[in-house]
Amino acid sequence: MSDDAASDEPRSWRNRLFGRLLHSYFVLTRSMTMGVRAACFDTQGRIFLVRHSYVAGWHMPGGGVERRETVEQALIKELREEGNLVMTTRPQIVHVYFNNRTSKRDHVVFYRVEVEQTAPRKPDLEIVESGFFPLDALPAGTTKATYRRLKDLEGDGPPSNYW
Repeated sequence: MSDDAASDEPRSWRNRLFGRLLHSYFVLTRSMTMGVRAACFDTQGRIFLVRHSYVAGWHMPGGGVERRETVEQALIKELREEGNLVMTTRPQIVHVYFNNRTSKRDHVVFYRVEVEQTAPRKPDLEIVESGFFPLDALPAGTTKATYRRLKDLEGDGPPSNYW
């Protein structure tokens, strides 16, 4: 398994700069950042993962919660934007995590949800690759955080409070 920051492809300086600028913008405009992320399963039990242009590895879809937006509205928006996904069941909150790897004030609301894809997601500047994968055949480069969240879904013990 690769580290969260490791990948088969090195991140370009442009992608690193974009990620740093994006985070700096959030630091200046928000006293605390909050995001949503979801384990999205199709009817075959496969999980949907994305690979971003600006950060290494395969991740569950998600993103930031904007001002005047509920976490559920943010979830619906991010699933649509990152995967052309619509929820077929109500989302289940799994846990709220402190993401101290990003900053000292970032939190992530993690959901489990059943989804359906309205159309294949075409690669663009943000999402370079995406797809549904069987849990026993996740793509190389799947992040450690993704594996930890899948372990939390198994419910064998209490989830960590840290992303």
